[in-house]
Amino acid sequence: MHKDRFKELVKNEFMVVKALGVVYGDIGTSPIYTVAIIFALISPTVHNLYGILSMIFWTLTILVTVQYAWLATSLSKRGEGGTVVLVQILQPYLKNAKAVAIVTIFGFIGISLMIGDGVITPAISILSAVEGVVLIPGYETTPKIVLLLIASLIAFGLFYVQKRGVERVASAFGPIMVIWFLCLGGVGLWYIGQNPSVIYAINPFYAVEFVISHPAVSFVMLADVLLAATGGEALYADMGHLGRLPILKGWLFAFGALVFSYYGQGAFLILHPEAIKSPLFEMTKDFAPAFYVAFLILAIMATIIASQAMISGIFSVLYQAMTTRIFPHFKVEYTSHELRAQIYVGSVNWFLFCCVILMLFIFEASDKLAAAYGLAVAGAMSITGVLMSLIFWFKKRWIAMTSSIVSGAFSLLFFSSCLLKIPHGGYWSLIIASIPLGIVVLYTTGQRRLYDSFVPVERNTFLHEYAEKYEKGSHIPGTALFFARHATAIPAYIPKTMFQNGIIYERNIIVVVKPANEPHGVSTELAPIAEGLDLMTIHPGYMEMLDVESILNSKGIEPRTIFYGQEEIVTKSTIWGLFAMIKSLSPSFVSFYKFPHQKLIGVARRAEI
Repeated sequence: MHKDRFKELVKNEFMVVKALGVVYGDIGTSPIYTVAIIFALISPTVHNLYGILSMIFWTLTILVTVQYAWLATSLSKRGEGGTVVLVQILQPYLKNAKAVAIVTIFGFIGISLMIGDGVITPAISILSAVEGVVLIPGYETTPKIVLLLIASLIAFGLFYVQKRGVERVASAFGPIMVIWFLCLGGVGLWYIGQNPSVIYAINPFYAVEFVISHPAVSFVMLADVLLAATGGEALYADMGHLGRLPILKGWLFAFGALVFSYYGQGAFLILHPEAIKSPLFEMTKDFAPAFYVAFLILAIMATIIASQAMISGIFSVLYQAMTTRIFPHFKVEYTSHELRAQIYVGSVNWFLFCCVILMLFIFEASDKLAAAYGLAVAGAMSITGVLMSLIFWFKKRWIAMTSSIVSGAFSLLFFSSCLLKIPHGGYWSLIIASIPLGIVVLYTTGQRRLYDSFVPVERNTFLHEYAEKYEKGSHIPGTALFFARHATAIPAYIPKTMFQNGIIYERNIIVVVKPANEPHGVSTELAPIAEGLDLMTIHPGYMEMLDVESILNSKGIEPRTIFYGQEEIVTKSTIWGLFAMIKSLSPSFVSFYKFPHQKLIGVARRAEI
């Protein structure tokens, strides 16, 4: 009994360590650059330091602890979190199609902003760590181009290994981040001990006083203060991988380390205001000069882990978008034998890499990259706040709703400040975010037009003609599958194949894949609807890595041929021509689910849109 309890305890604590590697990489590397970027606008006087430290503490408390750790993680579907889940939770409460459409669009925007943010995260975190090289004796004059090339090589290595999978080294991510947080907190705590009065900055009075004394500057600086909370959204997005309790325990540890680090940097700057360009690295070098290079290597490793978590998150979100039919199919490869959730999307991977390199060489320095960073994060946080407030209102959770409105209002305030970044580089994150958003809008609208252009055959009409043909005609030995979008209407290619081309097998199965309104689980229904004709409906969760072939094998179905509709789009419109190109480049439904190519037969259907 005690042995089992001990094993359970060890397992739970291991999940906490894993959470530090998976969830807290982004927010954990923010101390590298946040304080330096904030004090590029104002001088590090004691009054200003207390005000800024108070703002950082309450930003972490309100946006991360309240909005995400408390409120967001209380909303889940089978333990899963994220923007898609919030939309799925909210939709059943909405009574009209217009409201559903608006909420769905909010979800699209939230996903797109995450991708826009995902390009800036590796660029700013890796470059800010590499810039610490100039504090190594003898390397003070390292040219900027050398730092950029080092950061680019690290980024290339990171994106290159994605296809091979990071499963072998992923087990080290958690312990590395534990060491990182211990170093952050330990060094910070040492300098707090040198100047304990900085603890008073926890009092929100200092933040309020600073805002009253510098109203215009404070509003502008909110966008930079937000950098301390970037990555906080991962608490909710990654909840399904680890569970709520390990994530909350991990946040307790990370929160303490982050506060000690920021307040330690403040205490150090009171003693050494000249170190404002890189307070974390200067502080660490002053604390233990002999171990500075080791700390720098640790910082670079932490930024790589943060970037890896962001890349994996983007792959996961895009897979959800593909399975819920709001995004075109891409070629997906599974990089883990044990965890099917670990996937690789090559085209997206190298698109992200190109964007990261572009950001590095456009902005050239981490303080300039900060001008582009934060806007997408603030936008995503604001959307989360709005969606959560609506859900709590429908659920009549009044205390949670009030808290959500307050935290959401703060998110909107930060977002308003971040809008000032647009002319100074913030437009880049919007441009990058607009690419997936544009694809979603074009794809969903195009799919609707495409299916409207086809006239499906009413099910009873089809069954009547099928019964006549099957009874009178000869049958091809074996089993054939025919994929359809809906069970109530038969796509035109099926009667064309069976009746016009005379291709009717001994056993014919119409297969419908209908994503469930749940993240996990797969249910199947197989029922005869006529002699020699079955209807099979598969309901996969929208986060399931569906293996249709395994499902067929479990039912004893070995198809000889697999038919599917293949659209041939004809259009004179440039926009719909772009949609046609996306469709032609995307793997077909059956290719996406890894059916053997030698069994596939696409039946062309001409469509004018």
